[in-house]
Amino acid sequence: MNAPATKPVSAWLGEFVLLAALWGASFLFMRLGASEFGPLPTAGLRVALATLFLWPILLRQGQWPALRRHWRPILAAGLINSAIPFALFSWAVLHIATGLSSILNATAPLFGALVAWIWLGDRISRLRWLGLALGFAGVALLAWRAPAGTGLKTGHAAWAIAACLMASSCYAIAASFARRYLTGIPPLAATTGSQLGATLGLALPALWFWPAQMPGLRAWAAIVAIAVLCTGIAYILYFRLIAHAGPSRALAVTFLAPVFAVVYGAVFLHEAITPWMIGCGLVIVCGTMLSTGLVGVARARPGVAQRT
Repeated sequence: MNAPATKPVSAWLGEFVLLAALWGASFLFMRLGASEFGPLPTAGLRVALATLFLWPILLRQGQWPALRRHWRPILAAGLINSAIPFALFSWAVLHIATGLSSILNATAPLFGALVAWIWLGDRISRLRWLGLALGFAGVALLAWRAPAGTGLKTGHAAWAIAACLMASSCYAIAASFARRYLTGIPPLAATTGSQLGATLGLALPALWFWPAQMPGLRAWAAIVAIAVLCTGIAYILYFRLIAHAGPSRALAVTFLAPVFAVVYGAVFLHEAITPWMIGCGLVIVCGTMLSTGLVGVARARPGVAQRT
């Protein structure tokens, strides 16, 4: 079965950049929220408020029937694509810098290419294999000399890096899952339903680990921002990108998001930006561009659909 044809770059480039800016900010907001709420309540509130934000829009657009028809795969996607990775990243940003977390998140397209090859039968050329090797080498070098952050809990940096890689693997699996089971479903129905599925999955853990002391206004504002901007609106863009550009290219937004995340971390959290961090990030970005075929996309003529 052939994959759906993708649209030319000009049709989705603006949404690609906007999504990168929103997801780059999510690491900052996760740190601000998790520092007072804790990781699981932060992740649970994020998806619950996103569901509340999206639900009236879903009903107004008349997409409830689509969600009702396809509720099983949509709810399952929420667990893989939101509940698990959000919880992992919310824990990780308490132990490593947000900029480092975002760079590790850029491995999602690398894992995504592997998953699409194994699961969907996507072809991987020698150049793309080289990109995979280059990208994972960049991750290994970055983890070897991970930059320290300020105001972080110490002693769990290695586990935090592992948590980021596990979260990125979840995103990769979810992208191919969406391509296989959510193709043709309206993005708003898929987004709203997936956040509902994540909310159901995180409800009990979030309540169990709810903080004894009520968090302050800054933490609440961060949660609302990450729910509405970085989740509700961002996931509508994300599912649109999967439909218009394909799962590998949609995941490639994670190579641009670290640029925003590193800047946000430096400006608002006073995180250091080291030459080693930038160099390893560039290696990961180059590997990502090769492994997803993004270099070929950039050179393509408008109107010509690319195959990954």
